[in-house]
Amino acid sequence: MKYICLGYMNEEVWETLSESDRNTFMDACFAYDDELRKNGHFAGGEGLQDARNAATLRWRNGKVSVTDGPFAETKEQIGGIMVLEATDLNHAIRLLSKHPSLQFGHGGSSWEIRPAADLTALVEASKDRGKR
Repeated sequence: MKYICLGYMNEEVWETLSESDRNTFMDACFAYDDELRKNGHFAGGEGLQDARNAATLRWRNGKVSVTDGPFAETKEQIGGIMVLEATDLNHAIRLLSKHPSLQFGHGGSSWEIRPAADLTALVEASKDRGKR
């Protein structure tokens, strides 16, 4: 089963690290990602640019409202996503618990893990409704 993992980080903590510390951190993360790939658990993922490059869209007063940056007022922002292949949620937790990013900045990062939804039946039903 696929699990979508949202990686959160405190960008302020990241900015305080030296280039050497950043490189050491990233090397450890990439090495663990390679281990996940080798064992068939890494199904995809991407790092994200700084939250200040984001745009948040909402529906307000009958139209789309665009806000620069993330909507949430929090120190932690989404830094990346990963798609894991795991047998169940506990397996996904065990896999991600070993990711070096959890040790970033003495608690300055976290992961949210959610099972991916299988939308196949909903997509097919929507197609069927469109044929009427």
